Amino acid sequence: MGATLNLVYAVTIILFTISSTSHGYDPLDPFGKITIKWDLLLSSPGHHTVQVKLENMQEYRHIDKPGWKLSWHWESKQVIWDMRGAETTEQGNCSAFASSGTLPHCCLRRPTIVDLLPGSPFNSQVSNCCRGGVLTSMSQDHTNHVSVFHMTIGSFPDDSGEFTMPSNFDIGVSGYSCDNATSVAPTKYSTDKGRRKTQALATWEAVCVYSQFRSSQTPKCCVSLSAFYYRNIVPCPTCSCGCSSSHCVKPGEMPPYLEQKHDPEEEVPPVVECTKHMCPIHIHWHVKVNYREYWRVKITATNLNTMKNYTDWNLVVLHPNLKSVEQVFSFNYKSLTPYHNGINDTGMFWGVKFYNDVLLQAGKIGNVQTELLLKKDMGNFSFREGWAFPRRILFNGDECVMPSPDDYPRLPGYASSSSSSAASSFVTIVFCFLLLLFV
Repeated sequence: MGATLNLVYAVTIILFTISSTSHGYDPLDPFGKITIKWDLLLSSPGHHTVQVKLENMQEYRHIDKPGWKLSWHWESKQVIWDMRGAETTEQGNCSAFASSGTLPHCCLRRPTIVDLLPGSPFNSQVSNCCRGGVLTSMSQDHTNHVSVFHMTIGSFPDDSGEFTMPSNFDIGVSGYSCDNATSVAPTKYSTDKGRRKTQALATWEAVCVYSQFRSSQTPKCCVSLSAFYYRNIVPCPTCSCGCSSSHCVKPGEMPPYLEQKHDPEEEVPPVVECTKHMCPIHIHWHVKVNYREYWRVKITATNLNTMKNYTDWNLVVLHPNLKSVEQVFSFNYKSLTPYHNGINDTGMFWGVKFYNDVLLQAGKIGNVQTELLLKKDMGNFSFREGWAFPRRILFNGDECVMPSPDDYPRLPGYASSSSSSAASSFVTIVFCFLLLLFV
């Protein structure tokens, strides 16, 4: 009986998840995307000035270090003569310009562009550049979710010199896929304190969306549950993030490869502490206290990844009582209402700047925690049937593995009635299935 219900639950979750995250659509952030906008500012044969802007329009997903790496494919024989606010990772073969006295910045057919680092020379900067490729989410920091750079584009000597928009964009961050750029209304720029507006000669825009399945074949976090009225802790499901223990770190160990130098421009694969769930991130939800008109919850996020600090981390939680959050301790909080339809059951948590906005790598201080005080909705509030526990939890935009509802902490003496309810539900499902067969 329990196994059958678990199977039905698992299939439902899988179908729901495949229909959303695998296609880049997130029901909790339906308009979330990263846009790449090209503004053609000046243009003459063989000489074109372009401004490129990357804008993170996602509520809670952000681009962390080592940052974005924007690449594209030139449709014609174009080269980059000069750049401000960014640079290419390679120059390529520019021997065709050997007699010109000055070589282009990049002659590759597919260049890779990276943001300049903070503190770069002032004459190499433009506004909204030089953050090392980091893009914050709109909810956490609305002022740093944009990166901009300028380019001067030319052509090889045997090319006509006309500007051609490139294709096959990629921002170099796992999980994101981009479409080709399409022509949109020219961008307008405000000058003279808003009294005059100028505009680009032409503007194109490409859109990039995120899919958790494209990012990783296995989940990256899991959730455990506990309550003051239940003596046991419901752990993360076994093998939530994989079952291999050959590359995990046992307590007290310091493997030699942790001391090796790594390329700061490359994402380091996680090396996690040995656990039954094998997840880099472990979230724990504890129902702590029950008051007459309020109830209290403690949330703890623990980093089990020995290779990474999570800067500007965030949690997204789905629970019906989040519409009545009275107070949040130690974390920032924002209610997410993507559809503006009055449903307020989703909230975003993130750390306080310079206090706990960095979730440090695995160790004694590799965790952050908060407590929530929620006002009871007497029409819906209950400790029965797992109502006090979240429906979904996401860490840095990735869905965490939840325990099976059959394993949720239950009120003392309520197990028998819940089993009867489960049996009744199963009989109803079987009856409906048989009815469909004979109709």
